[in-house]
Amino acid sequence: MKKVKTRFAPSPTGYLHIGSIRTALFSWLFSRQNQGEFILRIEDTDLKRSNQKSIDVIIDSMNWLNLNWDGELFYQTKRLKRYNEIIEQMLNNGTAYRCYCSRERLENLRKKQILNNKKPRYDGFCRNYVNDNFLNKSYVVRFLNPDKGSVIFNDKIRGFIEFKNQELDDLIIQRSDGSFTYNFCVVIDDWDMNITHVIRGEEHINNTPRQINILNALKAPIPEYAHVSLILNDDGKKLSKRNNTVSILQYRENGFLPQAILNHLVRLGWSHGDQEIFSLEEMKKYFSIDDVNKSSSSFNFNKLLWLNHYYINTLPSEEVANHLKWHIKKQNIDINDGPSLIELVNLFKNRCKTLKEMAKSCIYFYEEFNDFNFDDAKKYLNKTSYIFLEEIKSKLNLIKDWNHKNIEQVVKNAVIKFKVSMGKICMPLRIAITGITKTPNLYIIIYIIGKFRSVSRIEKALNFILNKKLWFLKIFD
Repeated sequence: MKKVKTRFAPSPTGYLHIGSIRTALFSWLFSRQNQGEFILRIEDTDLKRSNQKSIDVIIDSMNWLNLNWDGELFYQTKRLKRYNEIIEQMLNNGTAYRCYCSRERLENLRKKQILNNKKPRYDGFCRNYVNDNFLNKSYVVRFLNPDKGSVIFNDKIRGFIEFKNQELDDLIIQRSDGSFTYNFCVVIDDWDMNITHVIRGEEHINNTPRQINILNALKAPIPEYAHVSLILNDDGKKLSKRNNTVSILQYRENGFLPQAILNHLVRLGWSHGDQEIFSLEEMKKYFSIDDVNKSSSSFNFNKLLWLNHYYINTLPSEEVANHLKWHIKKQNIDINDGPSLIELVNLFKNRCKTLKEMAKSCIYFYEEFNDFNFDDAKKYLNKTSYIFLEEIKSKLNLIKDWNHKNIEQVVKNAVIKFKVSMGKICMPLRIAITGITKTPNLYIIIYIIGKFRSVSRIEKALNFILNKKLWFLKIFD
């Protein structure tokens, strides 16, 4: 039995979106499950639209998602010599021919066919008719498609599919500028790279009979095909790189973990009983391309958010901290003077659904703040809270064994002393320490920030109250 070999072959003409990654995931899982190979091929022959930035996005996306490929990274632009060799071979053996038809002739032909309610297609004019007057004119190379019989293949997702050859025209395989078309390059690549299974989006179904005919003309083996269904967005529209769909790396920017992305994508069109949560190892164990549904699937952002929160809470804190570090760097936060990120993951994981949210929530552990929110300060930093904060500051200074339990006892003693609710003291204290009104356990925060910095921040809040602006004077009257 031939070794399974699959490929992911994106074109670098825009960002990589969710639908592309789902296809890559299915192809990767199929190869890994069958102890096969998975290659990454950059289809960059569209020189006008391909760009290095898009190539970098493809590579970064695959690395972030841990969808590793085997062997070298292939580029079609490095295979132009091979494509030219095959073109010459096909011209010599009569499976391709030069077409000198002008754009004007082709456009008139198309209009005439539409008027006659016929499917627009090339009429094969240059198949046999060659005039010496054409020889110095520009030309394209067309594949000599069979005009009889059918192309039949058994799609591993959709089953039996048949196309009549009469419905297919002689497609262009080399343009007049010497560049090569998609349907030609992909055939030569799959042949040379010994691809056994082609897993791709359903938009390529119509390309498949054309590619099979070219492979047959080359006497090359035919891979098995599996065309996965569309993924629809919240509006029921197709996800694609041309309809403002979010790039896969934007999900990283927004604080999603790769495990959450892959888990959500694997469930779009495939299932294993009622199981919802899958590790990568479980995906490789249970995934079957034969069980992929041919109906369209809907991308559910809320489900993705739920999965992300689940993985933030269940993955090892060290692993989550490694991903959090990327977001901390994006915000230019210096973490050298502060707690470890593992401590912060343990503190915030129950509260934060994304790593971006977590990164924003922990800035006060590393950076000092000079200003207080106007509304918060007006409500909580006043002459009454001054007394509470002064008491807390003095008592924190006296703690010899610095831990969150002793810190909590200081606050509780102040509540008893002043005969007020916990909130009357904790809210001003929280603002003084963090600058915000919502945080995890305040005592643990104070403990992590440390005695010196905590006392210093309370002192800053006390000075703020003493040096209050005019609107504070009205409060004190």
